[in-house]
Amino acid sequence: MIRTLLLSIWLITHPVHVSILSIDFVPDRKIFNAFLRIYFDDFLLDAGIGEADRKNLSFGSNDAFTDAVIGSYVNSKIRIAVNDRQLSAKLVSYELSDNELKMNLMFDSVRNINTITVKNLIMTSIYKDQANMIIIRINDFEQGVKLTADEAEQTFKIK
Repeated sequence: MIRTLLLSIWLITHPVHVSILSIDFVPDRKIFNAFLRIYFDDFLLDAGIGEADRKNLSFGSNDAFTDAVIGSYVNSKIRIAVNDRQLSAKLVSYELSDNELKMNLMFDSVRNINTITVKNLIMTSIYKDQANMIIIRINDFEQGVKLTADEAEQTFKIK
């Protein structure tokens, strides 16, 4: 009973349900650098990480278990396709501070980018009010959108 009451109070006082994903194309290297920020408690819930596994997470140094958990989570929740070719995220670095998990990612790309499709499923199966903010920068093209549980995917026409 008390545990349920505490959980209810925590859910009421939790910040808004939001993630931020910034994707920048680096033309001379033909890669996308991406930055993702989500609340850590949302990450734990969405990734299905229980207390036992949470104790094994380490954010002070590179840790194979933590790298694998975060990398798997990102690749299951963030899908980027360039010209209908699916890209995989490579985890570059991550940091946990003030209940925010910040991740730097890299995606290989192709030479000519006509379209980029971004699908962001972070927390969309848990919170109806989830807002996943996306900012895309490719050469002279820059656009931001808000993806939701109802509309989790956006295709951008670059050329």
